[in-house]
Amino acid sequence: MAAKKVKKNDNVIARNKRATFDYELLETFEAGVALAGWEVKSLRAGKVQLTDSYVLMKDGEAFLLGSQITPLGTASTHFVTDPTRTRKLLLHKKELAKILAATSQKGQTCVCTQLYWKGHLVKARIALAKGKQSHDKRDTEKDRDWNRQKQRVIRDNVKQ
Repeated sequence: MAAKKVKKNDNVIARNKRATFDYELLETFEAGVALAGWEVKSLRAGKVQLTDSYVLMKDGEAFLLGSQITPLGTASTHFVTDPTRTRKLLLHKKELAKILAATSQKGQTCVCTQLYWKGHLVKARIALAKGKQSHDKRDTEKDRDWNRQKQRVIRDNVKQ
């Protein structure tokens, strides 16, 4: 009897792993993203990069800058595809006010940590973040290595 392949139902389109390494994430929000049709098709194909993306507040609205959505194959000539265009984020007024107040403080910024599907809609998880110093990054790496080593020791002792 052949083993069945288990398909993992993962709704995450892209993650920004660099954000968790460079920043200490304080509070997260869920935001809708205003996209064009070709961008949604590219997202379904997984052609997106969030590495240097951040959220900019302007005129009481939030915009996603630095994200790159690569167009699929040969694009039609009737519309212009700009992979790095600024995309509007859809949030409630209270959330916008909270983000604006936090980013106006020194040392805090807002970054996009992941894009994911929620039904047929594309959502962005954005987070208020505080930058880490280089020694904080080393501490995080040491903790991660120690936890990995601890798991190995536990796993090896349980087997015996």
